[in-house]
Amino acid sequence: MKINNNRSGEDYLETILLLSDELEYVHRIDIARRMGVSQPAVQKAIKILIDGGYITTDGMHIYLTEEGRRYAGSVYDRHCVIRAFLRMHGVNETDADADACEMEHVISPATFAMMRDYVDGHKN
Repeated sequence: MKINNNRSGEDYLETILLLSDELEYVHRIDIARRMGVSQPAVQKAIKILIDGGYITTDGMHIYLTEEGRRYAGSVYDRHCVIRAFLRMHGVNETDADADACEMEHVISPATFAMMRDYVDGHKN
């Protein structure tokens, strides 16, 4: 299942995934701070992600569902592979990370497969 308006939804899922690895509990304010967005924007995204079955909440804490964790993991994996590919080709860390953030949402499966194969074949 893909998220409608996938870039924004994917960014929120990826942020929730990373925060859940760092914090015991993820709160709306954590997401807002990490993403540099307003709490009302987070609230709107939370509703969409709940409706899509990607997250649950107990009113205070936000949890990824199994599907949400799988989807967020695939987005983050694309980000990491693209960033590594760009770094291997001489792009500085800051630009590689920023570009990966953009490219992870629009890259074709064929191009991503080529990047993954390249990165996997050139690991030290």
